[in-house]
Amino acid sequence: MAHKSALIADDIDAYLKSHQHKSLLRFITCGSVDDGKSTLIGRLLYESRMIFDDHLAQLDADSKRIGTRGKELDFALLVDGLAAEREQGITIDVAYRFFSTDRRKFIVADTPGHEQYTRNMVTGASTADLAVILIDARKGVLTQTRRHSFLVSLLGIRHIVLAINKMDLVGYGRERFEAIDRDYREFAKRIDLSDITSIPISAVVGDNVVASGSKMPWYRGPTLMDHLETLNIEDASATLPFRMPIQWVNRPNSDFRGFAGRIEGGTIRPGEPVRILPSGRVSRVSRIVTSSGDLEEALAGQSVTLTLVDEVDAGRGDVFAGMDSPPEVADQFDAMLVGLEGAVLPGRSYAMKIGAKIVNATVNPLKYKVNINTLEQLAAERLELNDIGACELELDRPIVFEPYRKSRELGGFILIDPISNATVAAGTLTFALRRSQNIHWQALDVNKTARARRNGQRPCTLWLTGYSGAGKSTIANLVEKKLFAMGRRTYLLDGDNVRHGINKDLGFTDQDRVENIRRVAEVARLMVDAGLIVMVSFISPFRAERNAARALFDAGEFFEIFIDTPFAEAEKRDVKGLYKKARSGALKNFTGIDSPYEPPESPEIRIDTSESSAEQAADQIIEHLAAHHVLKG
Repeated sequence: MAHKSALIADDIDAYLKSHQHKSLLRFITCGSVDDGKSTLIGRLLYESRMIFDDHLAQLDADSKRIGTRGKELDFALLVDGLAAEREQGITIDVAYRFFSTDRRKFIVADTPGHEQYTRNMVTGASTADLAVILIDARKGVLTQTRRHSFLVSLLGIRHIVLAINKMDLVGYGRERFEAIDRDYREFAKRIDLSDITSIPISAVVGDNVVASGSKMPWYRGPTLMDHLETLNIEDASATLPFRMPIQWVNRPNSDFRGFAGRIEGGTIRPGEPVRILPSGRVSRVSRIVTSSGDLEEALAGQSVTLTLVDEVDAGRGDVFAGMDSPPEVADQFDAMLVGLEGAVLPGRSYAMKIGAKIVNATVNPLKYKVNINTLEQLAAERLELNDIGACELELDRPIVFEPYRKSRELGGFILIDPISNATVAAGTLTFALRRSQNIHWQALDVNKTARARRNGQRPCTLWLTGYSGAGKSTIANLVEKKLFAMGRRTYLLDGDNVRHGINKDLGFTDQDRVENIRRVAEVARLMVDAGLIVMVSFISPFRAERNAARALFDAGEFFEIFIDTPFAEAEKRDVKGLYKKARSGALKNFTGIDSPYEPPESPEIRIDTSESSAEQAADQIIEHLAAHHVLKG
């Protein structure tokens, strides 16, 4: 079989231009481990003659050296590029490959089958039009098959090819193929997947991949390549209302200010009005600028820079929309989440990236997680790796959105741990909660500034954190006594005392600790709004929650005070006998024993009570407040 030789740059340009008229199909391959995804893609590349001669020679050498097919070509090696993948025979990263036939262009994502790398499968599926779900004919439908199918449905992919692979290892039996097909369709019906084309294949041998072969005369449907080439993928984006999220404000000099982005729906022309969201302001397009010159019209899928006839306040993450059927603006949502790394805890604050916009989001509450085998909705206190669940999201500011089923760009998001910077979950917005539209801030005549002036002090929160026994409560109590004696208006929120009231329903699991701090931070914020100086004495072991608490306050209103008593010293004191109980196993999830403490990285005040008395610590805090003008009003 002849293959393309290496091409010089001019030849490559000519080749790409000759294919510009062809439609493009993006698809993924997914399924469980060792179902043959990489081998299938390698076979497609080989059969479509998209392997350069030097790559083919390298494949031949690698196949003999590290392949699994003896002297035969091991097509999986064309895709499994990482050394770890070749050694283990699994796909870890998402491998994207381009190939073309006489009828169509393709971009295929080979996504991992192993549970540990489900996050990479989600990445590959996020832009796909079709999913090829492989099943090993010997094993049938597995848990990971169901998980990937559920994710495919969740991410809006409606065209499915069920490629029942390794038919050569089950004697090309028709009964086995039909049994797996029935089993899968029964599950698919429950997750709203209906456009399914089932094809029996052998990726290694090549049966029904590009050519039919002679081993399965009972199968009269299309080969995989025939189906991929002829499937009608309707691009409805051009008929949608105009949408363009702003990715960059382009200002090379004082005479030019444009807004760059990719048009996600509809068309736009100079002179047409646009609505800028979330502000709602209306302007008119002056120019459509590209590197090749101005356009008279721009279409969905094009990346352009728009200039407006007047100056408007718009930035990265805002959205230009047409005047008809604009997207919604809200700050509370019903959403679906997929756990990608670590745990997703209700009440914890995460950075939410949706398009080019980044906001703070809190999962509150977590409604349920899905049993991927039975589709039963189970009660859940957290989402772990690979868990799929429904939740409500609360954002710190309104965003422009559309349900994911209408717009991947305005409805899909990721959650990022602000401390580790790990992407802990991917999600889809389902709808805005009614209360986000019906509840608004009420303007009040007596505000925080007026209350602070009346109290003759600058309100703030003193957040004392450290191990149990470090001395937090003792120090906070002394600080309040000193401030009270000075005529200041104060309040002390102590960890134990609060658990007798608003937090009496909470235990000591990680998720309960997160909620404990969230509630206390909200109460402290209200007290600061009332013009008080608030002492908060809590272990508050997690940085994420302390950072989320800080984010509730204006600049200069939050002082993190790290009572940095060595752990051994704190345990030695054991005033309440808690360490003894924890060591004996009678008290679970105790900070420093079987639950971690994450010390502050940049606290405003650090105090070591093994070196300073409680009285000295309190004086140090009062001096710090005076130096920062808290006591001057």
